Amino acid sequence: MSVEIIVDKEKCTGCEKCYYACPKGPRIWKKDKDGKFYAFDISDCHNCKICVGKCPVNAITINMKKDD
Repeated sequence: MSVEIIVDKEKCTGCEKCYYACPKGPRIWKKDKDGKFYAFDISDCHNCKICVGKCPVNAITINMKKDD
């Protein structure tokens, strides 16, 4: 099983709450050219879902994916 982090770019405000709440923030989160966050390296994500709870606009979804 692996983790899949989905950020709805239409909802993301770039508030950085996911980044600062995440125990692995700098290793997982980056901003795109529009200032919206995305997960760039999810290998360090442990599915704690802290970022989901901190997002004030519910822009983050974390799913467990079955590896092929």
